[in-house]
Amino acid sequence: MVRGREISMIFQEPMTSLNPVFRVGEQIAEVFRLHQRMNRRDAGQRSVEMLRMVGIPSPEKRAADYPHQMSGGMRQRAMIAIALAGEPDLLIADEPTTALDVTIQAQILDLLKRLQRETGMALWLITHDLGIVSSLADRVAVMRQGEIVEAAESGPFFCQPQHPYSLQLFDARPRLESCLNRSRPDHSPPLLEVRDFKVFYPIKKGVFQRTVDHMRAVNGVSFSLPQGQTLALVGESGCGKTTLGKALLNLIESSGGQVMFDGKDVTGSHGEARRQRCAQMQIIFQDPYSAMNPRMLVGDIIEEGMTALLPQWSQEQRRSRVEELLEAVGLPKQARLRYPHEFSGGQRQRICIARALAVNPRLIVCDEPTSALDVSVQKQIIGLLKALRIHQQLSYLFISHDLAVVAELADQVAVMREGKIVEMGPVEQVLFSPAHEYTQKLLQAVPGRSGAASV
Repeated sequence: MVRGREISMIFQEPMTSLNPVFRVGEQIAEVFRLHQRMNRRDAGQRSVEMLRMVGIPSPEKRAADYPHQMSGGMRQRAMIAIALAGEPDLLIADEPTTALDVTIQAQILDLLKRLQRETGMALWLITHDLGIVSSLADRVAVMRQGEIVEAAESGPFFCQPQHPYSLQLFDARPRLESCLNRSRPDHSPPLLEVRDFKVFYPIKKGVFQRTVDHMRAVNGVSFSLPQGQTLALVGESGCGKTTLGKALLNLIESSGGQVMFDGKDVTGSHGEARRQRCAQMQIIFQDPYSAMNPRMLVGDIIEEGMTALLPQWSQEQRRSRVEELLEAVGLPKQARLRYPHEFSGGQRQRICIARALAVNPRLIVCDEPTSALDVSVQKQIIGLLKALRIHQQLSYLFISHDLAVVAELADQVAVMREGKIVEMGPVEQVLFSPAHEYTQKLLQAVPGRSGAASV
Protein backbone atom coordinates (compact mmCIF):
# COMPACT_ATOMS: atom_id res chain seq x y z
CA MET A 1 0.00 0.00 0.00
CA VAL A 2 1.28 3.46 -0.87
CA ARG A 3 -0.86 5.33 1.64
CA GLY A 4 0.40 4.77 5.16
CA ARG A 5 3.43 2.70 4.19
CA GLU A 6 5.23 4.82 1.59
CA ILE A 7 3.44 8.14 2.19
CA SER A 8 2.02 9.08 5.57
CA MET A 9 0.46 12.25 6.96
CA ILE A 10 0.21 14.04 10.29
CA PHE A 11 -3.07 15.97 10.32
CA GLN A 12 -3.51 19.34 11.99
CA GLU A 13 -6.68 18.52 13.94
CA PRO A 14 -6.02 15.42 16.10
CA MET A 15 -9.46 15.38 17.73
CA THR A 16 -11.23 15.09 14.39
CA SER A 17 -8.61 12.70 12.94
CA LEU A 18 -8.52 10.16 15.77
CA ASN A 19 -11.39 7.67 16.10
CA PRO A 20 -13.25 8.61 19.32
CA VAL A 21 -14.51 5.05 19.99
CA PHE A 22 -11.13 3.28 19.86
CA ARG A 23 -8.33 3.47 22.40
CA VAL A 24 -5.23 5.34 21.29
CA GLY A 25 -3.02 2.25 21.56
CA GLU A 26 -5.40 0.30 19.32
CA GLN A 27 -5.24 2.99 16.64
CA ILE A 28 -1.44 2.90 16.57
CA ALA A 29 -1.38 -0.91 16.66
CA GLU A 30 -3.66 -0.97 13.61
CA VAL A 31 -0.83 0.48 11.50
CA PHE A 32 1.57 -2.28 12.56
CA ARG A 33 -1.01 -5.00 11.87
CA LEU A 34 -1.88 -3.62 8.42
CA HIS A 35 1.55 -2.68 7.11
CA GLN A 36 3.96 -4.97 8.98
CA ARG A 37 1.65 -7.97 9.51
CA MET A 38 2.31 -8.10 13.26
CA ASN A 39 0.11 -10.11 15.58
CA ARG A 40 -2.08 -8.26 18.08
CA ARG A 41 0.30 -8.71 21.02
CA ASP A 42 3.43 -7.48 19.22
CA ALA A 43 1.51 -4.59 17.67
CA GLY A 44 0.30 -3.55 21.13
CA GLN A 45 3.86 -3.56 22.50
CA ARG A 46 5.14 -1.51 19.55
CA SER A 47 2.33 1.02 20.00
CA VAL A 48 3.48 1.61 23.60
CA GLU A 49 7.05 2.08 22.33
CA MET A 50 5.83 4.64 19.79
CA LEU A 51 4.01 6.61 22.50
CA ARG A 52 7.19 6.61 24.56
CA MET A 53 9.22 7.74 21.54
CA VAL A 54 7.01 10.81 20.98
CA GLY A 55 7.32 11.84 24.65
CA ILE A 56 4.01 10.77 26.22
CA PRO A 57 4.49 10.02 29.95
CA SER A 58 3.32 6.65 31.32
CA PRO A 59 2.77 5.25 27.81
CA GLU A 60 1.51 1.89 29.10
CA LYS A 61 -1.40 3.66 30.82
CA ARG A 62 -1.98 6.22 28.09
CA ALA A 63 -2.26 3.54 25.41
CA ALA A 64 -5.52 2.50 27.09
CA ASP A 65 -6.94 6.05 26.94
CA TYR A 66 -9.57 7.23 24.49
CA PRO A 67 -8.74 10.45 22.58
CA HIS A 68 -11.03 12.61 24.73
CA GLN A 69 -9.09 11.56 27.84
CA MET A 70 -5.89 13.16 26.53
CA SER A 71 -4.86 16.81 26.38
CA GLY A 72 -4.63 18.51 22.99
CA GLY A 73 -0.84 18.16 22.95
CA MET A 74 -1.00 14.47 23.82
CA ARG A 75 -3.51 13.82 21.05
CA GLN A 76 -1.16 15.53 18.59
CA ARG A 77 1.72 13.33 19.74
CA ALA A 78 -0.50 10.25 19.31
CA MET A 79 -1.22 11.37 15.73
CA ILE A 80 2.51 11.70 15.11
CA ALA A 81 3.07 8.20 16.50
CA ILE A 82 0.45 6.79 14.09
CA ALA A 83 2.05 8.55 11.11
CA LEU A 84 5.56 7.33 12.02
CA ALA A 85 4.50 3.76 12.79
CA GLY A 86 4.48 2.79 9.10
CA GLU A 87 8.07 4.05 8.61
CA PRO A 88 7.06 6.01 5.46
CA ASP A 89 9.40 7.22 2.71
CA LEU A 90 7.56 10.56 2.59
CA LEU A 91 5.95 12.17 5.63
CA ILE A 92 3.55 15.07 5.03
CA ALA A 93 3.36 17.01 8.30
CA ASP A 94 0.47 19.50 8.39
CA GLU A 95 1.16 21.79 11.37
CA PRO A 96 2.55 18.84 13.40
CA THR A 97 3.52 20.89 16.44
CA THR A 98 0.61 23.37 16.58
CA ALA A 99 -0.79 22.08 19.90
CA LEU A 100 2.56 21.19 21.49
CA ASP A 101 4.53 23.06 24.13
CA VAL A 102 8.07 24.15 23.27
CA THR A 103 9.86 21.27 25.04
CA ILE A 104 7.78 18.54 23.35
CA GLN A 105 7.98 20.53 20.11
CA ALA A 106 11.79 20.39 20.34
CA GLN A 107 11.61 16.63 21.03
CA ILE A 108 9.38 16.03 18.00
CA LEU A 109 11.60 18.13 15.73
CA ASP A 110 14.69 16.26 16.94
CA LEU A 111 12.81 12.98 16.36
CA LEU A 112 11.89 13.96 12.80
CA LYS A 113 15.49 15.00 12.09
CA ARG A 114 16.82 11.70 13.47
CA LEU A 115 14.36 9.65 11.42
CA GLN A 116 15.39 11.53 8.31
CA ARG A 117 19.05 10.71 8.94
CA GLU A 118 18.42 7.06 9.80
CA THR A 119 15.82 6.17 7.17
CA GLY A 120 16.31 8.73 4.42
CA MET A 121 12.68 9.77 4.85
CA ALA A 122 11.63 12.92 3.00
CA LEU A 123 9.66 15.48 5.00
CA TRP A 124 7.10 17.87 3.58
CA LEU A 125 6.42 20.36 6.37
CA ILE A 126 3.35 22.61 6.30
CA THR A 127 3.53 25.26 9.02
CA HIS A 128 3.07 28.91 9.90
CA ASP A 129 5.89 28.85 12.51
CA LEU A 130 9.00 30.40 10.95
CA GLY A 131 11.10 29.33 13.94
CA ILE A 132 10.38 25.68 13.15
CA VAL A 133 11.09 26.27 9.46
CA SER A 134 14.48 27.79 10.25
CA SER A 135 15.48 24.85 12.45
CA LEU A 136 14.22 22.02 10.22
CA ALA A 137 13.80 22.92 6.54
CA ASP A 138 16.37 22.67 3.71
CA ARG A 139 14.17 24.58 1.27
CA VAL A 140 11.31 27.00 1.85
CA ALA A 141 8.30 27.79 -0.33
CA VAL A 142 5.97 30.65 0.62
CA MET A 143 2.35 30.35 -0.52
CA ARG A 144 -0.25 33.07 -0.85
CA GLN A 145 -3.76 32.67 -2.25
CA GLY A 146 -2.96 29.28 -3.78
CA GLU A 147 0.32 30.31 -5.45
CA ILE A 148 3.97 29.94 -4.47
CA VAL A 149 5.28 33.51 -4.41
CA GLU A 150 8.82 32.69 -3.28
CA ALA A 151 10.98 29.55 -3.09
CA ALA A 152 14.60 29.40 -1.94
CA GLU A 153 17.17 27.53 0.11
CA SER A 154 16.56 28.00 3.82
CA GLY A 155 19.74 29.97 4.54
CA PRO A 156 19.31 32.68 1.88
CA PHE A 157 15.58 32.91 2.59
CA PHE A 158 16.05 33.77 6.26
CA CYS A 159 18.94 36.11 5.55
CA GLN A 160 17.24 38.05 2.76
CA PRO A 161 13.64 37.22 1.80
CA GLN A 162 12.63 38.73 -1.53
CA HIS A 163 8.85 38.86 -1.79
CA PRO A 164 6.83 41.58 0.03
CA TYR A 165 4.54 38.91 1.49
CA SER A 166 7.53 37.05 2.97
CA LEU A 167 8.66 40.30 4.58
CA GLN A 168 5.13 40.78 5.90
CA LEU A 169 5.23 37.33 7.53
CA PHE A 170 8.52 38.14 9.27
CA ASP A 171 7.15 41.45 10.48
CA ALA A 172 4.02 39.78 11.91
CA ARG A 173 5.90 37.30 14.12
CA PRO A 174 5.50 37.85 17.88
CA ARG A 175 8.85 38.29 19.64
CA LEU A 176 10.06 37.58 23.15
CA GLU A 177 11.71 41.01 23.26
CA SER A 178 8.34 42.77 22.92
CA CYS A 179 7.85 42.67 26.71
CA LEU A 180 11.06 44.63 27.40
CA ASN A 181 10.86 48.32 28.27
CA ARG A 182 7.07 48.05 28.53
CA SER A 183 5.50 50.30 31.15
CA ARG A 184 4.28 48.47 34.23
CA PRO A 185 0.48 48.44 34.69
CA ASP A 186 -0.98 50.52 37.49
CA HIS A 187 -1.58 48.75 40.78
CA SER A 188 -5.16 47.46 40.80
CA PRO A 189 -7.13 45.44 43.35
CA PRO A 190 -7.31 41.70 42.62
CA LEU A 191 -10.30 40.63 40.53
CA LEU A 192 -9.60 36.89 40.85
CA GLU A 193 -7.88 35.20 43.79
CA VAL A 194 -7.21 31.47 43.78
CA ARG A 195 -6.03 29.73 46.93
CA ASP A 196 -4.75 26.14 47.20
CA PHE A 197 -6.93 25.09 44.23
CA LYS A 198 -7.08 21.37 43.38
CA VAL A 199 -8.53 19.16 40.65
CA PHE A 200 -8.05 15.42 41.24
CA TYR A 201 -9.28 12.56 39.06
CA PRO A 202 -9.84 9.13 40.65
CA ILE A 203 -7.85 6.15 39.36
CA LYS A 204 -10.06 3.07 39.60
CA LYS A 205 -9.11 -0.58 39.31
CA GLY A 206 -10.57 -4.03 39.78
CA VAL A 207 -13.95 -5.58 39.11
CA PHE A 208 -15.68 -3.18 41.50
CA GLN A 209 -13.76 -0.15 40.17
CA ARG A 210 -12.47 0.92 43.56
CA THR A 211 -10.52 4.16 43.74
CA VAL A 212 -6.88 3.23 44.39
CA ASP A 213 -5.27 6.62 43.79
CA HIS A 214 -5.82 10.04 42.25
CA MET A 215 -4.33 11.79 39.24
CA ARG A 216 -3.46 15.25 40.54
CA ALA A 217 -4.15 17.41 37.49
CA VAL A 218 -4.09 20.65 39.53
CA ASN A 219 -2.40 20.32 42.90
CA GLY A 220 -2.55 23.27 45.26
CA VAL A 221 -2.38 26.25 42.86
CA SER A 222 -2.55 29.80 44.26
CA PHE A 223 -2.39 33.15 42.44
CA SER A 224 -4.15 36.50 42.06
CA LEU A 225 -5.13 38.40 38.92
CA PRO A 226 -5.65 42.20 39.15
CA GLN A 227 -8.46 44.00 37.35
CA GLY A 228 -7.54 44.93 33.76
CA GLN A 229 -4.37 42.81 33.62
CA THR A 230 -3.29 39.58 31.91
CA LEU A 231 -1.81 36.57 33.69
CA ALA A 232 -0.33 33.95 31.37
CA LEU A 233 -0.22 30.25 32.31
CA VAL A 234 2.56 28.40 30.50
CA GLY A 235 3.94 24.88 30.70
CA GLU A 236 4.05 21.54 28.94
CA SER A 237 0.87 20.00 27.55
CA GLY A 238 -0.77 17.88 30.24
CA CYS A 239 0.58 20.05 33.08
CA GLY A 240 -2.94 21.17 34.10
CA LYS A 241 -3.28 24.59 32.43
CA THR A 242 -6.56 23.94 30.62
CA THR A 243 -7.94 21.87 33.49
CA LEU A 244 -7.32 24.80 35.85
CA GLY A 245 -9.02 27.28 33.51
CA LYS A 246 -12.10 25.10 33.04
CA ALA A 247 -12.39 24.28 36.74
CA LEU A 248 -12.31 27.99 37.65
CA LEU A 249 -15.37 28.43 35.44
CA ASN A 250 -17.11 25.35 36.93
CA LEU A 251 -16.95 23.56 33.56
CA ILE A 252 -15.33 20.67 35.42
CA GLU A 253 -15.58 19.92 39.14
CA SER A 254 -12.81 21.04 41.49
CA SER A 255 -11.54 18.96 44.41
CA GLY A 256 -10.59 21.66 46.87
CA GLY A 257 -9.37 25.19 47.42
CA GLN A 258 -11.01 28.60 47.29
CA VAL A 259 -11.93 30.96 44.44
CA MET A 260 -12.55 34.63 45.23
CA PHE A 261 -14.00 36.86 42.51
CA ASP A 262 -14.18 40.61 43.14
CA GLY A 263 -13.85 39.95 46.87
CA LYS A 264 -16.64 37.35 47.01
CA ASP A 265 -16.18 33.63 47.62
CA VAL A 266 -17.59 31.85 44.54
CA THR A 267 -16.18 28.39 45.30
CA GLY A 268 -18.62 25.71 44.19
CA SER A 269 -21.40 28.25 43.52
CA HIS A 270 -24.84 26.96 42.51
CA GLY A 271 -28.14 28.31 41.24
CA GLU A 272 -28.36 32.08 40.82
CA ALA A 273 -24.80 32.55 42.17
CA ARG A 274 -23.47 30.22 39.48
CA ARG A 275 -25.45 32.04 36.79
CA GLN A 276 -23.94 35.33 37.89
CA ARG A 277 -20.48 33.73 37.87
CA CYS A 278 -20.99 32.56 34.29
CA ALA A 279 -21.90 36.10 33.24
CA GLN A 280 -18.75 37.52 34.85
CA MET A 281 -16.30 34.83 33.68
CA GLN A 282 -16.19 33.51 30.10
CA ILE A 283 -13.83 31.33 28.04
CA ILE A 284 -12.37 31.25 24.52
CA PHE A 285 -11.59 27.63 23.62
CA GLN A 286 -8.51 26.41 21.76
CA ASP A 287 -10.32 24.94 18.76
CA PRO A 288 -12.89 27.43 17.45
CA TYR A 289 -14.52 24.96 15.07
CA SER A 290 -15.32 22.23 17.62
CA ALA A 291 -16.36 24.93 20.14
CA MET A 292 -19.33 25.97 17.97
CA ASN A 293 -22.41 24.01 16.98
CA PRO A 294 -22.03 23.51 13.20
CA ARG A 295 -25.83 23.45 12.74
CA MET A 296 -26.39 26.86 14.29
CA LEU A 297 -26.08 30.22 12.59
CA VAL A 298 -23.30 32.46 13.90
CA GLY A 299 -25.83 34.99 15.19
CA ASP A 300 -27.62 32.30 17.22
CA ILE A 301 -24.30 31.04 18.61
CA ILE A 302 -23.38 34.52 19.89
CA GLU A 303 -26.91 35.21 21.13
CA GLU A 304 -27.25 31.93 23.04
CA GLY A 305 -25.41 33.21 26.13
CA MET A 306 -27.48 36.39 26.23
CA THR A 307 -30.71 34.37 26.09
CA ALA A 308 -29.64 32.32 29.11
CA LEU A 309 -27.88 34.96 31.23
CA LEU A 310 -29.60 38.21 30.23
CA PRO A 311 -33.31 37.23 29.98
CA GLN A 312 -34.42 40.85 30.52
CA TRP A 313 -33.11 41.79 27.07
CA SER A 314 -35.56 41.80 24.17
CA GLN A 315 -34.93 39.94 20.93
CA GLU A 316 -34.21 43.22 19.17
CA GLN A 317 -31.67 44.20 21.84
CA ARG A 318 -29.93 40.85 21.49
CA ARG A 319 -29.80 41.10 17.71
CA SER A 320 -28.39 44.63 17.91
CA ARG A 321 -25.78 43.42 20.40
CA VAL A 322 -24.77 40.54 18.07
CA GLU A 323 -24.20 42.93 15.16
CA GLU A 324 -22.26 45.30 17.41
CA LEU A 325 -20.00 42.47 18.60
CA LEU A 326 -19.34 41.18 15.08
CA GLU A 327 -18.22 44.65 14.00
CA ALA A 328 -16.10 44.97 17.17
CA VAL A 329 -14.13 41.83 16.21
CA GLY A 330 -13.74 42.90 12.58
CA LEU A 331 -16.54 40.95 10.89
CA PRO A 332 -19.54 42.30 8.92
CA LYS A 333 -23.04 42.34 10.41
CA GLN A 334 -24.20 39.90 7.73
CA ALA A 335 -21.90 37.23 9.22
CA ARG A 336 -24.65 36.44 11.74
CA LEU A 337 -26.62 34.74 8.94
CA ARG A 338 -23.85 32.29 8.03
CA TYR A 339 -22.63 28.99 9.48
CA PRO A 340 -19.23 28.38 11.19
CA HIS A 341 -17.88 26.25 8.33
CA GLU A 342 -18.17 29.24 5.97
CA PHE A 343 -15.39 31.10 7.81
CA SER A 344 -11.61 30.73 7.98
CA GLY A 345 -9.86 29.66 11.19
CA GLY A 346 -9.04 33.22 12.14
CA GLN A 347 -12.59 34.39 11.51
CA ARG A 348 -14.00 31.51 13.58
CA GLN A 349 -11.74 32.53 16.46
CA ARG A 350 -13.09 36.09 16.16
CA ILE A 351 -16.63 34.69 16.41
CA CYS A 352 -15.66 32.82 19.59
CA ILE A 353 -14.25 36.07 21.02
CA ALA A 354 -17.53 37.82 20.18
CA ARG A 355 -19.48 35.06 21.91
CA ALA A 356 -17.32 35.40 25.03
CA LEU A 357 -17.93 39.17 25.09
CA ALA A 358 -21.69 38.86 24.58
CA VAL A 359 -22.66 38.80 28.29
CA ASN A 360 -20.27 41.63 29.29
CA PRO A 361 -17.79 39.55 31.33
CA ARG A 362 -15.00 41.01 33.43
CA LEU A 363 -12.67 38.02 33.09
CA ILE A 364 -11.99 35.85 30.03
CA VAL A 365 -10.03 32.60 30.13
CA CYS A 366 -8.19 32.39 26.80
CA ASP A 367 -7.21 28.77 26.14
CA GLU A 368 -4.59 28.78 23.36
CA PRO A 369 -6.66 31.22 21.24
CA THR A 370 -3.91 31.78 18.64
CA SER A 371 -2.26 28.34 18.45
CA ALA A 372 -3.80 27.26 15.13
CA LEU A 373 -3.49 30.61 13.34
CA ASP A 374 -0.90 31.80 10.85
CA VAL A 375 1.32 34.66 11.98
CA SER A 376 -0.55 37.42 10.14
CA VAL A 377 -3.95 36.39 11.56
CA GLN A 378 -2.30 35.74 14.93
CA LYS A 379 -1.07 39.33 14.95
CA GLN A 380 -4.62 40.55 14.26
CA ILE A 381 -6.07 38.48 17.13
CA ILE A 382 -3.35 39.67 19.53
CA GLY A 383 -4.11 43.26 18.55
CA LEU A 384 -7.84 42.66 19.02
CA LEU A 385 -7.35 41.17 22.50
CA LYS A 386 -5.15 44.12 23.50
CA ALA A 387 -7.70 46.67 22.27
CA LEU A 388 -10.62 44.90 23.98
CA ARG A 389 -8.71 44.77 27.27
CA ILE A 390 -8.12 48.53 27.18
CA HIS A 391 -11.59 49.59 26.01
CA GLN A 392 -13.59 47.20 28.20
CA GLN A 393 -11.21 46.88 31.18
CA LEU A 394 -11.09 43.11 30.75
CA SER A 395 -8.81 40.76 32.63
CA TYR A 396 -7.37 37.71 30.87
CA LEU A 397 -6.16 34.37 32.17
CA PHE A 398 -4.14 33.53 29.06
CA ILE A 399 -3.23 29.86 28.62
CA SER A 400 -0.51 29.28 26.03
CA HIS A 401 2.60 27.31 25.14
CA ASP A 402 3.84 30.05 22.78
CA LEU A 403 6.19 32.18 24.87
CA ALA A 404 6.49 34.87 22.17
CA VAL A 405 2.71 35.39 22.20
CA VAL A 406 2.86 35.49 26.01
CA ALA A 407 5.51 38.24 25.77
CA GLU A 408 3.18 40.29 23.56
CA LEU A 409 0.12 40.06 25.83
CA ALA A 410 0.96 39.21 29.43
CA ASP A 411 1.71 41.40 32.43
CA GLN A 412 2.60 38.42 34.64
CA VAL A 413 3.53 34.81 33.91
CA ALA A 414 2.91 31.67 35.97
CA VAL A 415 4.84 28.56 34.95
CA MET A 416 3.04 25.26 35.62
CA ARG A 417 4.58 21.82 35.92
CA GLU A 418 2.77 18.63 36.92
CA GLY A 419 -0.20 20.51 38.35
CA LYS A 420 1.77 23.09 40.36
CA ILE A 421 3.04 26.62 39.77
CA VAL A 422 6.84 26.47 39.99
CA GLU A 423 7.57 30.12 39.14
CA MET A 424 5.57 33.31 38.88
CA GLY A 425 6.46 36.95 38.29
CA PRO A 426 6.43 39.90 35.87
CA VAL A 427 6.67 38.80 32.23
CA GLU A 428 10.08 40.33 31.52
CA GLN A 429 11.55 38.80 34.68
CA VAL A 430 10.27 35.27 33.98
CA LEU A 431 11.21 35.30 30.28
CA PHE A 432 14.64 36.93 30.56
CA SER A 433 15.80 36.19 34.13
CA PRO A 434 14.09 32.87 34.98
CA ALA A 435 14.84 31.49 38.43
CA HIS A 436 13.53 27.93 38.09
CA GLU A 437 15.42 25.36 36.01
CA TYR A 438 12.20 24.19 34.37
CA THR A 439 11.48 27.73 33.10
CA GLN A 440 15.03 27.87 31.75
CA LYS A 441 14.39 24.58 29.96
CA LEU A 442 11.22 25.97 28.34
CA LEU A 443 13.06 29.05 27.07
CA GLN A 444 15.97 27.03 25.69
CA ALA A 445 13.53 24.95 23.65
CA VAL A 446 11.99 27.93 21.79
CA PRO A 447 12.70 27.28 18.08
CA GLY A 448 14.70 29.96 16.30
CA ARG A 449 15.53 31.82 19.53
CA SER A 450 19.21 31.93 18.71
CA GLY A 451 18.41 34.54 16.07
CA ALA A 452 18.68 32.30 13.02
CA ALA A 453 15.28 33.41 11.91
CA SER A 454 15.76 37.12 12.31
CA VAL A 455 15.68 39.59 9.48
